Amino acid sequence: MLLAQSVPSSSARGLRLDAGRFTVVAEARDARLARTLLTAAQANDTFPGLPRPRAHVLIAVAPTADRFRQWVGPNAPEWGAAIAIPDEQRLVLQGGRAGSDAGDPVVVLRHELAHLALHEWMGRLPPRWFDEGYASVAAGEWTRDEAFETSLTMVWRTLPSLERLEDGFFAGASEATWSYAMAYRVVSELHALDPVNGLSNFFRDWKTTGSMEKGIRHAYGMTGEQFEVHWKARTRRRYGALSMVTNLSAVFGLFGVILLPLYVGKRRRDRQKIEAMRAQDVAQEAAARASALQALLDAGSESGPCRAPWSVGIVRDDFDR
Repeated sequence: MLLAQSVPSSSARGLRLDAGRFTVVAEARDARLARTLLTAAQANDTFPGLPRPRAHVLIAVAPTADRFRQWVGPNAPEWGAAIAIPDEQRLVLQGGRAGSDAGDPVVVLRHELAHLALHEWMGRLPPRWFDEGYASVAAGEWTRDEAFETSLTMVWRTLPSLERLEDGFFAGASEATWSYAMAYRVVSELHALDPVNGLSNFFRDWKTTGSMEKGIRHAYGMTGEQFEVHWKARTRRRYGALSMVTNLSAVFGLFGVILLPLYVGKRRRDRQKIEAMRAQDVAQEAAARASALQALLDAGSESGPCRAPWSVGIVRDDFDR
């Protein structure tokens, strides 16, 4: 993340580590993190398409969130985990007490160093969207693609022009996340246009002419408008169907969560109704048997105590003989 504001000189208090073109300052409790950052910065100090940076870089590790905001100033977005100040070749990162949303500190460091390297070579030519997209590509932030894979807006949303892409970084955290992802996609597609030279020729032609449009024309043989059509088509082809499938799965899953209790409740009520009907049938059958038995007993009572209907017939047969 970029910020055109300096870190107070007091940020250099405490532990100081120097190696190569890097200086890391931190409090003692962040000593291990400071050493890790210094090692990572030295081990991977080249950036796609750019000459090896030479400017000295100060990396300040803020011990607390309050100190981070103090060093960064009031203009930093609320979602910022680290800040690069290109004009001063300085970085401010959150220390070991940062929350999980601050990300992997080594990846974050790489992202911010990419800002500084790009600014060192290209000056103020790159717009904000390109700066952020390039830093994400340089840091290998593959998770940027998740915004496309899981966003239902990919199904119908119109991808913005490169000119309008800039606006999303100033429209809140949610829109900024979408803009970071789009910027990452644009720079990735630019890099992929030349499998051999990547962004090298593009940066050279852009810097020489002072025009991104001319840089694209000279390096890739297409106009800026043609490139916009290209990256949008590639993005929709790659992520549109996946986004639809992912979100339909989520929708069906949601319906399952909602409908499953209703289905279970209906099955329970149906079982209760069936059991009640069975109990009613059993009661009716018992009542019918009891009624038939009572009718038989009543008929026997009407014929007298010792004369059943069949005994009368026997007496008559004997009399006739």
